[in-house]
Amino acid sequence: MTLQIDTLAYTNRLRQLPSEHKLLFAIALLIITYCSRVPIQLLITVWLGIWTVIYARIPAPIYFRLLFITIGFWLTSLPAFVVSGVGLSNVSLVQPDVWQGVTWGNYYLYLSLHGIQQAVALAARAIASTACIYFIILTVPFTEILDVLRRVGCPPLLTELLLLLYRFIFVLLRTASEIWTAQQSRGGYRTWRLWMKSLGLLVGQLLRRTLENYRQVSQTLASRGFTGDFRVWHSRRYKPSRRYCLEALFGCAVLVALTGWQYVVGV
Repeated sequence: MTLQIDTLAYTNRLRQLPSEHKLLFAIALLIITYCSRVPIQLLITVWLGIWTVIYARIPAPIYFRLLFITIGFWLTSLPAFVVSGVGLSNVSLVQPDVWQGVTWGNYYLYLSLHGIQQAVALAARAIASTACIYFIILTVPFTEILDVLRRVGCPPLLTELLLLLYRFIFVLLRTASEIWTAQQSRGGYRTWRLWMKSLGLLVGQLLRRTLENYRQVSQTLASRGFTGDFRVWHSRRYKPSRRYCLEALFGCAVLVALTGWQYVVGV
């Protein structure tokens, strides 16, 4: 999946737009998401879906599969928000907050109306924020993001660490895939006991090979006269689009106005 995301970042239909424009657009929507409420957050999610799937031509199955990851994490936290419980002697105190409930021993378990509202608000904010992040990683190559960070004054040490971490993600995935395939071909996951043993061996081998690869990279850089500064070439042949700029500015202005209106009327 990571390799596919990186490929899409280099081949999407918005590739020719300046990276700064796409980053500012996504960051502005992220700020609006943080300040707005559920209806505006859902509107941001739909609008970014149009930008990502229709304008950038990112395949819809891949995009929605990535969004479902966020939904999956939300579902794991759902019971903590929705389900509450009190002693039978205190049922009358929580009755206004009860949607459905059941008696279990000396306790009363119920679905909280306030908890449901919190869960819905959390889901809307999480999905909208994730859509902003996905718009960046699916339309802007990681090296260009680092280039923008360098030009705005981000410390070189931080950008170089990010570049190395990004590179080692691919090394880690490739190594894990090779070890997993070798173990499966030898029947290493036939039973639960073998599964646990093979998984432990995979983690150990993964750590050893990753450290070995890091040592090889360090020796390679030293042999080529590495001075502590990575240089990545960028053609920067961007073609700003007046239509996309106007749509982004107008849309953000409308969202800011709707957010302010929500606070005024107390929706």
